[in-house]
Amino acid sequence: MIEHDTIAAIATAVGEGGIAIIRVSGPQAIQAVDRIFQTKQSLCDAASHTIHYGHIVNPDTNEREEEVLVSLMRGPRSFTAEDVVEINAHGGVIAVARVMDILLQQEDVRIAEPGEFTKRAFLNGRIDLMQAEAVIDLIRSKSDRAFAVARKQAEGVLSNKIKALRQNVIELLAHIEVNIDYPEHDVEEMTSQYIREQCEKTIVEIDHLLKTASEGKILREGILTAIVGRPNVGKSSLMNTLTQENRAIVTDIPGTTRDVIEQYVTLNGIPLRLLDTAGIRETSDVVERIGVERSRDAITEADLILFVLNNNEPLQEEDRELLKSLQGRSVIVIVNKMDLPTKLELDEVIPFLNGGSIVKMSMLQQEGLDQLEAAISDMFFEGKLEANDLTYVSNVRHISLLKRAKQSMHDAIEATYAGIPIDVIQIDARLAWEALGEILGDEAGDSLIDQIFSQFCLGK
Repeated sequence: MIEHDTIAAIATAVGEGGIAIIRVSGPQAIQAVDRIFQTKQSLCDAASHTIHYGHIVNPDTNEREEEVLVSLMRGPRSFTAEDVVEINAHGGVIAVARVMDILLQQEDVRIAEPGEFTKRAFLNGRIDLMQAEAVIDLIRSKSDRAFAVARKQAEGVLSNKIKALRQNVIELLAHIEVNIDYPEHDVEEMTSQYIREQCEKTIVEIDHLLKTASEGKILREGILTAIVGRPNVGKSSLMNTLTQENRAIVTDIPGTTRDVIEQYVTLNGIPLRLLDTAGIRETSDVVERIGVERSRDAITEADLILFVLNNNEPLQEEDRELLKSLQGRSVIVIVNKMDLPTKLELDEVIPFLNGGSIVKMSMLQQEGLDQLEAAISDMFFEGKLEANDLTYVSNVRHISLLKRAKQSMHDAIEATYAGIPIDVIQIDARLAWEALGEILGDEAGDSLIDQIFSQFCLGK
């Protein structure tokens, strides 16, 4: 276990609440809290994984400042693999601040940096880097599905698959080493064949993981979805229907939405980052014109376009121009106001779609939402989102390193056909081994580790 100083931080959200937790970790964690904690038994003599009732006392005045419960976990059986003490105090801002002030007055305790508790868990070997990054994903999960994927990764399911890949490569490296060390044995043809077989086996496994990469990235980050259309076709009504709240203003007056409104929602386990855009049209209104320009920018960035049309109106020239501008994009056309008489000819819309979907809806009667969910699921997940396999690769860093390892395996195969010396082929195999190790943190540099943990919140 790596030796550290003792750190402390508030581990719960700042603000009013029933309980707030202050986490302390390090070689002096128990002694530091024991000096300010008044109870029947000294924490230094207490057994691990026990909870104690008492009061936090100001050592300067000897007055009780806060009534608390203190949890004690001795290392290595703790989150950080160090001695950990958690002070459970009342959730008010003042109460927590007073306890923190008293705690930080101890000479051997300092405030923790963002993510430092999880960083210590990694450095002390309790978790690997992939599991540590999953902690961030757990906190930031925006759907049950994303949470389940992150939980499996935090438990080490995906790490075990990467470790198995590394084992394949290390066996290949060992075989090459034997061939280099004992060149008198004439096994060149067998070695080349073995290298190809092992590399191809590894490539197949990497491809299996990368197959889920796009879906995993969506589950992790959400689909950036722009709601687009002419003014007064029902864009804001769609936004309100999807969010189940009056997030956007809805009136009969065209041009009500003047800016891009953003909101997260989850449909059928799929997180959507919704952008309700201003109605796109030519306008002399300066404010509305700025909103229209921002809408065009949002369309450019979006992964998915929900293009809204009015069933009660014929296709307008503005509609046609917008549809033309969306060629080649992922578009679902939503025909709104199906509760009104039909005046829209869908035959005019279909040529613009490029195989995209048309969903008929009525925002007024809350109809068509299930069909929209199915269309999005089919478009991004081929309708297979509910599969039991939760080993999605969702992290951009992991995806990049898997691709690098795969390329190194391809290079090794090509080198065998080109008759390149086996000690040079060994370099390709080792590059693959190192790339896979960087995913787990075995080959990660200090700067990368610091960058990853700086993304964490304070107290995690």
